[in-house]
Amino acid sequence: MNAIISISRRSFIIGVASTAGGLSLGFNVPFIKPALAEGSETAPEINAWVVIRPDDTVVIRIARSEMGQGTLTGLAQLVAEELNCDWSKVTTEYPSPAQNLARDRVWGNFSTGGSRGIRESHEYVRIGGAVAREMLIAAAAAEWGVPASECTARMGMVTHAASDRATFYGQLAAAAARMTPPANVTLKDPKDWTIAGKPLPRLDTADKLNGSQVYGTDLKLPNMLNAAIRACPYFGGKVESFDAAAVAGMPGVRTVVQVDETAVAVVADTWWRAKTALDAMPIVWDEGPNRQVTSASIAAMLEEGLAANDAFVGARQGDAGAALSAAGRTVTATYAYPYQNHATMEPMNATALYTPERCEVWVPTQNGEASLAAAAEAAGLPVQQCEVHKIHLGGGFGRRGNFQDYVRQAVSIAKQVPGTPVKLMWSREEDMLHGAYHPTTRCRLTGALDADGNLTALHMRISGQSILAAVRPEGMQNGMDPVVFQGLVLAGTEGTLGYTVDNLLVDHAMRNPPIPPGFWRGVNLNQNALYVECFMDELAHAAGIDPLAFRRKLMAKHPKHLAVLEAVAERIGWDNPPAAGVHRGLAQIMGFGSYVAAAAEVSVTDGQLRIHRIVAATDPGHVVNPAQVERQVEGSFVYGLSACIYGECTVNGGRMEQENFDSYEVLRMAEMPDVETIILPSGGFWGGVGEPTIAVAAPAVLNAIFAATGKRIRTLPLKNHDLA
Repeated sequence: MNAIISISRRSFIIGVASTAGGLSLGFNVPFIKPALAEGSETAPEINAWVVIRPDDTVVIRIARSEMGQGTLTGLAQLVAEELNCDWSKVTTEYPSPAQNLARDRVWGNFSTGGSRGIRESHEYVRIGGAVAREMLIAAAAAEWGVPASECTARMGMVTHAASDRATFYGQLAAAAARMTPPANVTLKDPKDWTIAGKPLPRLDTADKLNGSQVYGTDLKLPNMLNAAIRACPYFGGKVESFDAAAVAGMPGVRTVVQVDETAVAVVADTWWRAKTALDAMPIVWDEGPNRQVTSASIAAMLEEGLAANDAFVGARQGDAGAALSAAGRTVTATYAYPYQNHATMEPMNATALYTPERCEVWVPTQNGEASLAAAAEAAGLPVQQCEVHKIHLGGGFGRRGNFQDYVRQAVSIAKQVPGTPVKLMWSREEDMLHGAYHPTTRCRLTGALDADGNLTALHMRISGQSILAAVRPEGMQNGMDPVVFQGLVLAGTEGTLGYTVDNLLVDHAMRNPPIPPGFWRGVNLNQNALYVECFMDELAHAAGIDPLAFRRKLMAKHPKHLAVLEAVAERIGWDNPPAAGVHRGLAQIMGFGSYVAAAAEVSVTDGQLRIHRIVAATDPGHVVNPAQVERQVEGSFVYGLSACIYGECTVNGGRMEQENFDSYEVLRMAEMPDVETIILPSGGFWGGVGEPTIAVAAPAVLNAIFAATGKRIRTLPLKNHDLA
């Protein structure tokens, strides 16, 4: 191993905070043995990605987190494809964040968010598989005394046709591990894939079905205690006092501890006993400076921003101001998008074991390295003396990535009960009241139409919160948050506007209420797609032109955007009349590197909405597992339609009002429409899958509602509107 250098806890924390998706560090720290799969520590490691056991089991190490999206299986397919192994013998394991640092971050980025799990790591994991394959071939060639160029690898075997010899990978692994890795390898053309690109069953399905899959809330360790926590429900508030003596004698209670300035926790032998005691304990809150903040005061702040002079420009072409002033006909509309909670089915939790010499944390996390940094900070220990064991997530959606508050809390509690593992689990109410919420924004759009109904100018003013300003200020660009403009920029690989408008201005008046914002599945693409796509329908209606035809005129220079839109229009039968009482709506956008569109069929009877069918098209460039893409698209509509119909968090008296699913509802199974997925991989790029199609759910449905009722819905959620 290279020479060990010292690193302070502070410099490690700063390193985490200064990167957009995780760590970017080039130092070495002492090796800490990770919690790897049973038996892999004694089996030969061909390279960091591949361990092969004597029984030919192939263990593929996955750095990204699995939270239901299928990344674990997709990345394993990519490695296995280049390895040319037997897929039936593949299993997976997580390397640990500490081991990643100890080995110069050989596994790359541990952060899993922004639909980047596969698209940002596909190349280096494929290289890992290809290098391992060549080392196995080299080992066989050396054993047989033949040129490696005469040997081939297939289905977990290396063969030498000329001498009719063959051997399994398991027999070669030990020798292969001693081979010098090749400096260069050639990756397969996706058209030649036999494992990747195929709709293979997920590797984690069986464990979920038989109940053997362990989530954070399931974890049990010897002598483990449980903790329930309550933090000040007022934004910016803290603990003023609490009466621990009032619950000290309750069954199972071991101790009551304060956690930082903001929270109190009860530690007991079971979580329910801890929560029961916490509910009974008198706590007085210092409500802080934001007691007067309400949804109404926030709305007024954002409304002011719609007409303010100060704004950051995200896209500009021509002179929209002059063109709008000179236009003979303009259309203006104002839209609004509310706060929303991640509402993961598994509430925040983490288990910590602290001693003065070492701290270990078991946690469902979207970013193991960020969890490691948070653990080290909370423990007050050098990172070399800390470890994080990743666990499958019961939902992430962005909440378990940048936001490691639950890890810090677990370590803080465990530090006050040294030598004993403590599992902290938030109640649903705690989870709802202490989120990192999808930010609230408003948008005023003004468009100019000429005599032929052509859109000649468009000004789109967004007023609202910046996520980066609160979470990653180092990502700001001269005070501007570029993430605000997802799907609206004129050039780039992440999310460009799919329309050509000669005179265009898209700007942002930043207004940051004291409510913590966060990356919520789909981030700013959700509201931006709603704003643009609903307004396009408004413009089409004002021009007296079919919504699809109106869009086509603006999309000649955007063939990939147009291709997915045309695909859903054709599949839904746009040019043919729908069934009696059924009405249709369209939407398209580009986000997270992918092109997506949706067409919805709805009916509204006596004010009751029914969404019958949604056709969704996506072009992510390359597809690793088409079956999983379909599941992700379907799941994204569950999430997107829940937000459209029910998703709203309201502020009153400086705190959120919604505390559980009775007031923050989600889509029921009976409400879910049929979803048909069209996959159009055009190749040449790698886009995301888990988030983009969320964005087209709401606008497609809202446009269909207008077709059905003549009513324009410009604010979400739909539950607040009378459709009769």
